[in-house]
Amino acid sequence: MIQRIQTLYLFLAAAITAGLIFVFHLWTNNDDVKVFALDNYAYLAMFIGSALLSLISIFSFKNRKFQFVMGRLNIILNFILLGIFVYKSLNLSGETNVSEKGIGILLPIFSIVCLVLANKAIKKDEDLVKSVDRLR
Repeated sequence: MIQRIQTLYLFLAAAITAGLIFVFHLWTNNDDVKVFALDNYAYLAMFIGSALLSLISIFSFKNRKFQFVMGRLNIILNFILLGIFVYKSLNLSGETNVSEKGIGILLPIFSIVCLVLANKAIKKDEDLVKSVDRLR
């Protein structure tokens, strides 16, 4: 259902992971060439996988437990992606005239925040349904 707040959070997470990878670069290499997630198929697959998990979560609104599990898997995937980026950024040289880290490295963090807020709202809905079931 579109009117639920977790749907908006999940859509925002999908937009971040699928849309903003085309806009923001990850880093600049030694030749002053900006490296995007599109240049490495592993990064692209992880970003698109995260967006697909978010979209699957949006359309499984009738099964809140499955939606919650998909959100957790998406958070784990984004933490793996963030760990890879941190490892890669620590291996890039830090000289000012050689390389520069881009804002694209922070995209998994923004996605994780949206996913945590969505899971919090899903849990709140599940608790509300359980409390109503107890009254019957």
